[in-house]
Amino acid sequence: MSQQGPAGSSTPPGQLLNVLGLAFGLAGSVGGTIGAGILRTPGLVAAQLPSSAWILTVWLLGGIYALMGASCISELAACFPRAGGWYVYAEAALGRRIAWVVGLCDWLAHCIGLAWVATTLGDYLATGFNLDARMSAIAALLLFAAIQLLGVKMGSISQELLSAAKSLVFIALVVGCFLLHPATSLQAPLSVNTPVRPGLMALVLAMQAVITTYDGWASPMYFAEEFSDPPRDLPRSLIGGVLAVMVLYLLINGALLHVLSVGLLSQESLPAANAAILVFGANGGWVITVIAVVALLGLINTVVMAAPRILYGLGRDGLLPSLASQVNAGGTPIAGLLITVVVSSLFILGGTFDRLLSIGAFFYVALPLIGLAALMMLRTKAPELHRPFYCWGYPVVPIALSIVFAGFLVGCVLSDPINSLIATALMGLIVLTALTISVPVEQHS
Repeated sequence: MSQQGPAGSSTPPGQLLNVLGLAFGLAGSVGGTIGAGILRTPGLVAAQLPSSAWILTVWLLGGIYALMGASCISELAACFPRAGGWYVYAEAALGRRIAWVVGLCDWLAHCIGLAWVATTLGDYLATGFNLDARMSAIAALLLFAAIQLLGVKMGSISQELLSAAKSLVFIALVVGCFLLHPATSLQAPLSVNTPVRPGLMALVLAMQAVITTYDGWASPMYFAEEFSDPPRDLPRSLIGGVLAVMVLYLLINGALLHVLSVGLLSQESLPAANAAILVFGANGGWVITVIAVVALLGLINTVVMAAPRILYGLGRDGLLPSLASQVNAGGTPIAGLLITVVVSSLFILGGTFDRLLSIGAFFYVALPLIGLAALMMLRTKAPELHRPFYCWGYPVVPIALSIVFAGFLVGCVLSDPINSLIATALMGLIVLTALTISVPVEQHS
């Protein structure tokens, strides 16, 4: 017996539903990128740079970097519109054993990130509403898991609504900064030793903070199998989402610089809160809490949707037990969802977030590097492959991005050698497991 998709078309049991479109793709990109980090990062960037022009330039360059990445992944996503994320591209270029390792590392990184984001949300709720932080974090996971149980259409609607709400609350802050505050900003002088032009290390540190804040733009690729027209909608979702985030980030930074001087911005750990208090008075603290909560809710929804699809892809292709590929009538990978929520909840209860996040950061950098390697390898080994979309500026763009990611990977190792060693050991353990188990050799086109 076949299950019926929302449009009434027959869909074989155990398969995802082809019901997503460009609106969800854009919402997924925005929702997967914008979290509470943009409330804090402008202060970190301003601490490294001497002027508003330099600050805005670095945010623009960060957007261009993300746009280049979106172009590269668009080629892969359009060629291989299958659920699984980075695993799919690693399988095509590097083989199934390595792909198995990549998929499990990607899923583990999602669980770590989900636990951290949910805990951050719990901290905001605990501060604003006197709730227990960890229980609030787990309650948020269960809420979004319940939404996903209703099916991919409900998950899509929730993502689109939350991303729209997220954009609106940030735009409200931007409008407030420009319209409700006098043109003269609150001033604090720069240090007398601040150079007119930033040094190389200052630029690197500023770019590192900016690129981290842009991270998440690749989220639509996890839903590639569920788009009704993947070759058309995936590139538009990835590239359009980055453009939307870039514009919003530039507006937010411009608004903060309108209210706060560069000197004051550089001294604030949460500059958006300071700006909100100046603009909205005593209610400014609540304004920032609402903005942060809405931003985090959208991010949680994206990750809760994406992570189970990694397990689904591995299970469908025989790299995990078939249980992982079970899908309910609404198109949700049910087993993958439950496993993801349980593991993420255990991370929340464990509470060792600094270490977990440092381990996760290693994977966040290594996985795109593998994706770029897959792109270049496939151009060589499979030139006949049908490519509905071609990466811009090949091979310069993927090579340049690979250098950046490799630099960040080296930076992770040098700045945090212990946790990087743990992450490497964990990856090695997964590799050894892959070498000792029977992995099906069938490749998927």
